[in-house]
Amino acid sequence: MIEVVNPESIGRDRGDKFVEYEQGGVSEYWIIDPLRKQADFYLRGEDGYFHAVSADSRGIFRSTILEGLWIEVAWLWRSPLPPLVEVLKAWELI
Repeated sequence: MIEVVNPESIGRDRGDKFVEYEQGGVSEYWIIDPLRKQADFYLRGEDGYFHAVSADSRGIFRSTILEGLWIEVAWLWRSPLPPLVEVLKAWELI
């Protein structure tokens, strides 16, 4: 699940939905907050709760659910955003 925080619903996005997704069995949860320029990543542990995980030393987070899916967190804050072709090349899809 990837959630992009909306300024009008910060509490719901970071609170209620977090709990709902955790209780619903979501395995991986990304919270992208454009206003704060913050990306938080959570993985469901064997205990059934989300645990925060960090991007690697190069600022890349790799999904554990979707093989081959990763994001360079800095891409999120670039203006303009990176062109799709740049991302697809980085993912070695073209």
